[in-house]
Amino acid sequence: MNKYIVVNHPEKWEVLAENVEIISAQSYLTNPEYSKLKKARIFNLCKDYSYQSKGYYVSLLAEARGHMAIPTVKNIVDLREPKLVKIVSEEFEDVIQKSLKNIKASEFTLSIYFGQNVAQKYKELSAMFYRHFQIPFLRVNFVRTNKWNIKNIKAISEAEIPEDHKDSMYQFASQYFSKKRYDIPRQNIAEYDLAILVKQGDPAPPSNTKAIKRFVELAEKMDFYVEIVSPKDLSRLSAFDALFIRQSTEVNNEAYAFARKAQQEGIALVDYPDAILKCCNKVFMAEALENAGIATPKTVIVHKNNTHQVLEITGLPVVLKSPDSTFSFGVKKAGTEEEYRELVQQMLKKSDLVIAQEFSPSDYDWRIGILDNKPLFACRYYMAKGHWQIYNWDAEKKDDQDGNADCLPIEKVPPKILEMALKSAKLMGKGLYGIDIKEVNKRPMVIEINDNPNIDFGVEDAYYGDQVYIEILSALKSRLKKGEI
Repeated sequence: MNKYIVVNHPEKWEVLAENVEIISAQSYLTNPEYSKLKKARIFNLCKDYSYQSKGYYVSLLAEARGHMAIPTVKNIVDLREPKLVKIVSEEFEDVIQKSLKNIKASEFTLSIYFGQNVAQKYKELSAMFYRHFQIPFLRVNFVRTNKWNIKNIKAISEAEIPEDHKDSMYQFASQYFSKKRYDIPRQNIAEYDLAILVKQGDPAPPSNTKAIKRFVELAEKMDFYVEIVSPKDLSRLSAFDALFIRQSTEVNNEAYAFARKAQQEGIALVDYPDAILKCCNKVFMAEALENAGIATPKTVIVHKNNTHQVLEITGLPVVLKSPDSTFSFGVKKAGTEEEYRELVQQMLKKSDLVIAQEFSPSDYDWRIGILDNKPLFACRYYMAKGHWQIYNWDAEKKDDQDGNADCLPIEKVPPKILEMALKSAKLMGKGLYGIDIKEVNKRPMVIEINDNPNIDFGVEDAYYGDQVYIEILSALKSRLKKGEI
């Protein structure tokens, strides 16, 4: 990817890195050579980002040309939004108070150059503001009443940087443009930048540590530069070409926000926000499967007016599911009518609708991995020790929290199971899915369609090995090459 630093007067700037070219804003805006570039990352260091200024248009046209702009127009507009100051102040509250607690004055100004301040003690605070706004030169003014508050936040120009800060600014700039993420000189410059979203402490991570490591190793061989990002890195997402979500997905957590932002900014991704919305809601899934004529255990959408009719359809025991349950969280089994009534009343306090499903015991569930409507892997997941589900989060021993699994070639999957899995995945659209199917009395039934399915080293890759990882990475690369974001 071609990389350019865009400034008002290039002759005043030192060369900051070997693989970055410094050009004028006028050239970038008017020279057809730049408008025709297919791949470019634009670091906009213009002196003014105000509306309809050159700095504003550099970022605007960069996005229109399909170039990756830092900052984006959204970053620039965010600075002018008064409500955002209040939101940021609340979000950064703890770090602000901790960082500024020893300052005796009633006002303080923090100057941030490429995410750093000349004083090391403000390193964390400076980095936090940069990650949020992605503005190269930023000035934050604080005022203290009973505590420190943000008075205003604004972008500044190179001309506004004090002379005694200039050497530090250039040092920070050199460090910034020499990061591995951008410009460590290497023989083969990566074709694309890939972010893999992983959350530290995720209670049910969709990939174990060894699998994440394998994704990184293979992606680098496939000409991706890879960075593991955390939920705190949402503001940095626009710097990447592709996103692979390896964090538990829910509509109200960071994974959905990442997927939505990636889609809005034209970043290739697995998986799509629509997939998260649909698969994370069991009510949608129940209706979609029924309308498609796909067999499931007897299922009822429960609301406050039909609770007395449910057991006539499902019988006992009955499985109750919160609409947004994942990895067996929010899934309960009632063995008696009294248990059912107690559980359903509790669950209806949190959601207007609940899923009730006929209990269909089996020794294992099929899990068929589907990627862009093609089978990827096939596993049998066995129930957790002494439990009716694959996961038993209440087990005393960690090893007893989930059951064993075996992996087998796709051609060994019974045709009716494979056919049902492919048909189910099509309901959700293009993407990566795990279809859970039970076979009870030789009758296959779909239990769930999962977005963001597990890809664990030693489990889902046990038969096909590296090919599982390569297929997913190839799908991301294909989206990029075809422009099918």
